[in-house]
Amino acid sequence: MVLHAQQTNVDSLINVLETQKLSDDQEIELYKEISRFYLINNYDSCIAYANKGLSLAEKIRDIRQIALFNKMLGISYFRKRNFDMSYIHLNKSLEFAIRLKDKDLEIGAYGNIGNMYKEKKDYQTAIDYYMKSLAVSDTISRSRAVTLCNLGSIHRELYHWDRALKYLDDALDIIKKLNLNDLEISTNHTLGNIYSDKQEFEKAIEFYKRAFNLSIKYQNKDYEMISTQSLAGTYSALKNYDKAIEYGKKALNIAEKFGVKEYLQSSQINLSGIYLDKEQYKESEEMALRAWATDSTSINEGGFAAYNLSIANIYLGNKKKAEYFVNRFQDIMLKGHDKQMNESLADMEIKYETQKKEIRIANLEKERKLYLGLGISIATAFLLGIGLLIYRHRSKQKMAKQKIKQLEQEKELISARSALDAEKAEREIIARDLHDGVGAMLNVVKNNMDIMRSYSIIENKEVSYFNNAVNGLEESIVELRRIAHHIMPAVLIEKGLFVALDDFCRSTSKAKFIYTEPEQRFDPEKELVIYRCAYELVNNALKHAKAKSIEVHLNVDDETAFLSVVDDGSGFDLQNAPQGMGIRNLNTRLAAFGGKMEIFSEPGKGTEANVEMKL
Repeated sequence: MVLHAQQTNVDSLINVLETQKLSDDQEIELYKEISRFYLINNYDSCIAYANKGLSLAEKIRDIRQIALFNKMLGISYFRKRNFDMSYIHLNKSLEFAIRLKDKDLEIGAYGNIGNMYKEKKDYQTAIDYYMKSLAVSDTISRSRAVTLCNLGSIHRELYHWDRALKYLDDALDIIKKLNLNDLEISTNHTLGNIYSDKQEFEKAIEFYKRAFNLSIKYQNKDYEMISTQSLAGTYSALKNYDKAIEYGKKALNIAEKFGVKEYLQSSQINLSGIYLDKEQYKESEEMALRAWATDSTSINEGGFAAYNLSIANIYLGNKKKAEYFVNRFQDIMLKGHDKQMNESLADMEIKYETQKKEIRIANLEKERKLYLGLGISIATAFLLGIGLLIYRHRSKQKMAKQKIKQLEQEKELISARSALDAEKAEREIIARDLHDGVGAMLNVVKNNMDIMRSYSIIENKEVSYFNNAVNGLEESIVELRRIAHHIMPAVLIEKGLFVALDDFCRSTSKAKFIYTEPEQRFDPEKELVIYRCAYELVNNALKHAKAKSIEVHLNVDDETAFLSVVDDGSGFDLQNAPQGMGIRNLNTRLAAFGGKMEIFSEPGKGTEANVEMKL
């Protein structure tokens, strides 16, 4: 009755909009009210009216309304799983919220963008946006409760159950203080998910039922659907198939009324899976065929439908049908793999291009300083040597100038290659050219000066100047080798990660390398990623935490490499400390190779960073 009354009311608003002459402000308010109503249960209608409202808001240049309509469009497209359009509108909403200095709008935009990345399984980016939202929100506010719920949800998906429960407990404290009853829906459902993951099914059912009852009370169709499906799946896990089928049919009925294809197909597949568990193979096949007819092309739902059909037909003895759907399942999985690979490559390409520019700038700056220092050393040596022996070594002076010109040309070559190659290639090129190119040149210069000293008569008062020039040149050569080694250690390429880390820790008086497994080689690219993690973490401990003692642990078995860097430094607050570019880059590299990193720290108690990578 309430929904009918609200529909009647929105119909009257639409009638006013279409039949009466209104001011721009009145028209915008009507578009906003209508869009808000449809945002709950009809996303296509919400998009249609929000777009009209947005066009009018842009026409009269009302920035606040532009931000609000973009927000509603972003949420609608997100719920329709059109993430590209969702991203565009949510970022526009964020841009205008920051211009307006509207904290509530800004918090909402961060949270909604985080939700989108969470749905795309880009958990680290989602957490980054949630933490931005948390940093802006008040201590006790609805927005903070929402963000804590989101963080609890994402840590549940990452199987960090204790951390998830902590965030949800904090959220519930705020919900109770502010009587935010509608937020209880998502919180209870997430708690149900956590206990289901932990296989505490009775407790999971308790929370799912709370979420279901609240979703009916507050007319939240999304959670009414989701919680019903969750109840069906949980009862099936308990082998209470009658209850599971009851809720499965209820979910299907809701989906048919709701009219969202994805919900309809997921309900059909869910019910088909329950019939499979109950060994009612004919019913399972019939329901899976309905899902297949709804959409046989989608990677997730289409794949599940094909899988259920193949299994059901195997037990029904329909060999040809089973074979057909096994092949369709394989085709869909391969298609999904290719799509995910292309999406991952596209995301990596964007991240790589951004990262490469940052790396190139940093490398060029290091090169500029390095070449400046080396140039001064070389110039000093040449000026002293040539000034003392110019009458006997004019030809050697010309050769030296040619060497300097060649050095500058090689510097330009290194810079150009840094812009085109990947980071690994850039480091290898810079390290090799510094060691074999510049280092060789400096050695030639030093040898020439030694020859000059042997065959030239130098007055006593000039000997000390000459010797100082030679010593400065030798120090430059040593420093050059050290820099080249740390840019891309040759020992890592030649002898592997264990030897390279041992070498690195020995070069750092405060670091100790500990390993218990036998030394073994694996993928060189993964060795490089782990080495860079250790290098960055140790340098962070020395530079920022002022650590006096650092332990670097490495264990490698047949399947996984484990790196742990523990220091006794100053530590920091994980929730409030901003994540530096170095750590973000490490997370990006690890994610690209299927690795992950967790950092544990408290102020005054040091830091522990754990890296895990599948081999």
